[in-house]
Parts: sequence; C-alpha cells; structure tokens
Amino acid sequence: MTSSQPAQHGHVYERHRSGRSGWLRAAVLGADDGIVSTASLMIGVAATGATSRAVVTSGLAGLVAGALSMATGEYVSVSSQRDAEDADRAVEEHELRNYPDAELFELTQIYVGRGLDRALAEQVAAQLHQNNALEAHLRDELGLRPAGLARPLQAAAASAGSFCVGAAVPVVVGLVSTAEWVLALVALALLALLGSLGAGLGGAPRGRAALRVLVGGGLAMAATAVVGDLVGTGSVV
Repeated sequence: MTSSQPAQHGHVYERHRSGRSGWLRAAVLGADDGIVSTASLMIGVAATGATSRAVVTSGLAGLVAGALSMATGEYVSVSSQRDAEDADRAVEEHELRNYPDAELFELTQIYVGRGLDRALAEQVAAQLHQNNALEAHLRDELGLRPAGLARPLQAAAASAGSFCVGAAVPVVVGLVSTAEWVLALVALALLALLGSLGAGLGGAPRGRAALRVLVGGGLAMAATAVVGDLVGTGSVV
C-alpha cells in the first residue's frame, strides 16, 4: 500500500519505503563516495603544493575512474546476489514440479510456526498453492518479493550516476578555489546534506545519518591531507 489517503472505517494506508532499498542504497553510496573520494584526492594533491590545474585534473580523473569502478563493482556484486536468487527460484520450481505434496506440507508448517492453528494453516497453504504456489514459497519460505529482487543494471546506473553528481561538486569548487579548507568545508556540508536526505528517504533519523557521513568523510580528507603534506615536503619519498 502506497497511498496515504484515508480508506474505509477511518483506516489510513501506510507509506512504506522498503521498495526503495535497492536503488536508494546504491545512489546514496555512490554520491557519498563521489564526494569523499574526489574531495579527498584533490585535498591530498593540493597539500603537496601542486598547481590548481593539477588539483582539478586529479579531480576529473578521480571522477571518471571512480564512476566506472563503482558501476562495475555494483554490477558484479548485485549480479551475484541476483544469481543466488534465481538459483533459489529454480530449486523451488523443481521441488514444486516433483514433490508438490511435500512442498504443501512445508508451507503449512511455516504458517503453523507463525502462529496459525493447523487446520487454518492447511487451508491457507492449500489456497495459496492453488493460486500461485511458487510465489507463496518464494515469499514465505525464502523471503523473496518481486519488488525486492536484485537489479544489477539499475544498481550500477544509480551508483555511477550518483557518483558523478557527487564527484562533480568538488571539481567545480576547484575551478574557483583549490584551497584545502574550502574543498573540505564544501564537501563536509554536502555530506551532511546527503546523509540527512538519504535518511529522510529511508525513514531513518536524520541527525545520526548525517553524523556518520561527516565523521567518515572528515577522517578520509584529513588522512589524504596528511599524506599530501608529507609527500610535498619529501618526508616519505
């Protein structure tokens, strides 16, 4: 149910957000990584004393490489998840074709375990088997729902696209100023906004989410600044 309009008997349909989990996770991760990795890279290069041109060039290179890396990694990982889901589906199809009675008993036991008395559990299982046995087993035995199935291409596109959007911001800022504190300040502000936005879309507390990305991003930028400064002064080369 997705409508928030009142229904009969004064009931209000709930607005659930779990259907967003696949693309939302990839999009938030991509944008967060785009901001953190690109800003950190540019801050590290700036800390070496490099020219503004070199700093911006490093940001552009990081944008392209990072987006392709995110898309490839997301596609491979989500494809593996989808392969496992498809394999489970094939197993259930085989079992239903060859051992329908055993599968009916298995579904009945699931409902008994969830609190139904046996007579009602048998009735429910029998009706679901008559309607769509495979869907019932995928949902109630394996916890697989059509809206929640892994979608590799969707995840890869969302991850790469959001990475580009996130990474573009420090690059654009670098065209104006490559001062380390400016890059860090803008990146941290965006990370806080992104964390809050992602939490809002997912129905989670905004403050805690913003703090998580601020701490992680701040540490990453501080670490690359230290490395860049050490390289720039020749302390590690």
